[in-house]
Amino acid sequence: MVRTAINLYSVRDLDLPMAEILERCAAAGYDGVQFSGEFGGLSADELADHLDDNDLDVTAAHVDVDELESDPGEVVAFHETVGADGAVVPWLGPEHFETREATLETTDRVDAVAADMLEHGFDLHYHNHDHEFTDLGDTTGFELFADHTDALLEPDVGWIETAGHDPVEILERYADSIEIVHMKDMDDGEFCEIGDGDVDMQACADAARAADAEWLVYEHDQPVDPAASIDAGADFLAGL
Repeated sequence: MVRTAINLYSVRDLDLPMAEILERCAAAGYDGVQFSGEFGGLSADELADHLDDNDLDVTAAHVDVDELESDPGEVVAFHETVGADGAVVPWLGPEHFETREATLETTDRVDAVAADMLEHGFDLHYHNHDHEFTDLGDTTGFELFADHTDALLEPDVGWIETAGHDPVEILERYADSIEIVHMKDMDDGEFCEIGDGDVDMQACADAARAADAEWLVYEHDQPVDPAASIDAGADFLAGL
């Protein structure tokens, strides 16, 4: 059964202690959270205690690729302590997907990180934006990458929609490589509250379940009211 989480990047501007943010996420009804590089100054052990107190699980976390490459052992030690079983490359810039050659070089780079993670018992995922969908003639940068990488995929349905592609089609095509789906909505390329944009969220949720995904992760990059957005995301996902 697919579970729900919130990517904590969504509440990075919320001026509250991490412990209180986690309490609010639990109260909203999420099953877990996804860390994205910010931990409120808490140690891994402190975070683990707060997560346990709130009965929150943890998805694979977003970790900067440079950190993953420079000290994979430290990344694994920290995130394993808080309960994660993997890491996600959250961003590689457009230049990494501009051409077929660049995309394949990027694939090799991500695969090297994936191999390092696997040595420590962690899976590696890749989170897309819209720029990966560069037109390469017979394919796109994203599809070329996805067809060749050893990493898992973390499709962001809002960015896929913004790139002019069908999120459901991507979820169906790469079902065997998907454990986490980012449930972001977009309105004509602009961030919006989930359910108010162009993405068919119900169809995406159905496709994620058919793919046997483990997590639907709510994300809003620029919420007007981050505190209210916590509840809005949880309520919407609970209704799918």
